[in-house]
Amino acid sequence: MVYKEKNDTIAAIATPLGEGGIGVIRVSGADSIQMVDKIFLAANKRALADRRSYRAVYGKISDPKTKNIIDEVICILMREPHSYTKENVVEIQCHGGIMPLRKILSLLLEWGARLAEPGEFTKRAFLNGRIDLAQAQAVMDIIKAKTDASLRVATGHLSGYFSSNIRQIRDALLEMIAHYEAAIDFPEEEVDNIDNIQVMERIEELKVKINTMISSAKTGRILNEGLVTAIVGKPNVGKSSLLNRLLHSDRAIVTDVPGTTRDSIEEYVDVDGIPLRIIDTAGIRQTDDEVEKIGVDKARSYIERADLVLALFDGAKAMTAEDTKIIELIRKKNAVVVINKSDLVQNLDESYIRKQCSDSKIIHISTIQEEGIKELVETIKEKVYAGNVVYNEGEFVNNIYQLEALKKAGQHLEDAMKSLDNDIPEDLVVIDLRSAWEKLGDIIGDTVNEDIIDEIFSRFCIGK
Repeated sequence: MVYKEKNDTIAAIATPLGEGGIGVIRVSGADSIQMVDKIFLAANKRALADRRSYRAVYGKISDPKTKNIIDEVICILMREPHSYTKENVVEIQCHGGIMPLRKILSLLLEWGARLAEPGEFTKRAFLNGRIDLAQAQAVMDIIKAKTDASLRVATGHLSGYFSSNIRQIRDALLEMIAHYEAAIDFPEEEVDNIDNIQVMERIEELKVKINTMISSAKTGRILNEGLVTAIVGKPNVGKSSLLNRLLHSDRAIVTDVPGTTRDSIEEYVDVDGIPLRIIDTAGIRQTDDEVEKIGVDKARSYIERADLVLALFDGAKAMTAEDTKIIELIRKKNAVVVINKSDLVQNLDESYIRKQCSDSKIIHISTIQEEGIKELVETIKEKVYAGNVVYNEGEFVNNIYQLEALKKAGQHLEDAMKSLDNDIPEDLVVIDLRSAWEKLGDIIGDTVNEDIIDEIFSRFCIGK
């Protein structure tokens, strides 16, 4: 595949704007060292161009036109190909204020650099062969990681665990393709006879590997994006108290007055490594209060779109019409029934809940005594991992692009199996095998087209 070459030098601020100890401007390209030398003067007057790679050089940035000093800085020099982009790279570390960062970047642009596009440094690393597409996407996943588990998924992808599995399947397919094509193109040569039964068995093995990866996609997505979790129940049942226990802080207002939470509160919480986008909804009940009524309607909509529903009931009180309504709403959802106030005498008809929500696990907790919270956390973990092996999260599929490519590759292998089973000519079997090989290549960037490459990197932040 041929990509458009961009040999120009790019520059961008690589740290968040605002006040901080240091800020970093990253410069990459063939002329990056000479370009920085135009505005940088080392303390010992020696130019960056005269220095070896991997050197940190102290000096000052000044405007060549006015001779005004902008800031004291340290320049980190990395010569090609041993840099992030495999190009000449200079990283300028200055004080972390908005003005020095912007002024230094402005000087670089004046002297010929171009402002980097979103994700262009990582895109160059990919195009120059330092990382593959799955690894490139993992860079942003690392930046966005919110828990240890999501970080392990991202670093595993960046380290190449996921790509290695894809390459192993592609290598096996390529071996089959080459054997078939040799037999088709050179029938007079002494090419080993192809045992279609053995080929079908091998294809089945590859399908199992692909299906195993596909089955990890839900877990991978949750660890990457967060599990949308709605806490629902009637007013004053303890929803906000549960949210506070999971957050380990008093985020939500807790009172004995029913209807305190009139709107939904959404927070990210790290539950034993799992990122939960947890929503504390308004209590579901009949009300004449217009504001509260809007909150109740929103609570119902959150139940519909949530990945997981934590349905709270008051164990110390008898079943009410509101409780029955909640049971109806969660009956066909992925839900955990949580019976609160286990420290009090129990009056709730639990048998009715078990009958109506037979697929939902029931957990007893006390938000006051903090009992049952660990069991609830373990139940959430079980639902997230859903039987997937946890020893290497880096092998999980973690975005829709990878998932769709795997599904299409699996379908092409299924078509190849059907062709072999029906004695379809071998050249048609090769078409299906090659299509599967290409779809898997899209995941690591070997066969993907340039428009998709541009679209993927457009989601990155500038400076990365």
